Amino acid sequence: MKRNRTTLIGSLALLLALLVGLTGEGYAQKKDAIKQALKASDVFKEIMATTDNSIPLAVLDKAVCVAVFPDVIKGGFIIGGRGGRGVASCRAKGGWSAPAYFELAGGSVGLQIGAQSTDFVLLFVSSDGMKSLLKSKFEMGGDASVAAGPVGRQVGAATDLRLDAQILSYSRSKGLFAGLELKGTVIRQETRNNEAVYGDGVKAEAILRGDLASPADVKIFPTTLERYSKRRR
Repeated sequence: MKRNRTTLIGSLALLLALLVGLTGEGYAQKKDAIKQALKASDVFKEIMATTDNSIPLAVLDKAVCVAVFPDVIKGGFIIGGRGGRGVASCRAKGGWSAPAYFELAGGSVGLQIGAQSTDFVLLFVSSDGMKSLLKSKFEMGGDASVAAGPVGRQVGAATDLRLDAQILSYSRSKGLFAGLELKGTVIRQETRNNEAVYGDGVKAEAILRGDLASPADVKIFPTTLERYSKRRR
């Protein structure tokens, strides 16, 4: 009897330890998700604040989804790569959807030494572009056409040509903001942060289609987009 009681107590203690560990891990993951939404919001506001060198509002209004990847690191010697995380939101019936979480990764070949941090902004300007974002993984320039987005007062004929692409891409590094043709980069859903915010099994598709309400602690990203473009889907 005493042995059974000792075994039961030991089992309960182990179960409690596992639950505490899982709870701690889940809290840390959600805290990271909140931080990512805040960073993406700050990057977008800073870019749009530079009136003469920002995303033209006429172009932003054509976007059906916007993704922001702050502090993407590119580095290496001879053969390099880039990697980072960010958030995306799409237009829904009630405005911009709750933010979904993604990872960005890609390779490049050339003479490059050291590391460099770059902010990336992607505008998905067609329904096909949005469909690519709803996949679990896609390659820019492969699964979806991409072009450097116009900045500042670059509107008119050049803008119309660029809008033939499904995605317009931008980058900001060392204070300079410009369109960048970001081919070969792979974007995939970041499952852990999505589930930390919305629950187990929740996919980016359900989030970006507007099926889920945006939790207050990550709502800052769609709220920021709403500040600059209010068009509904």
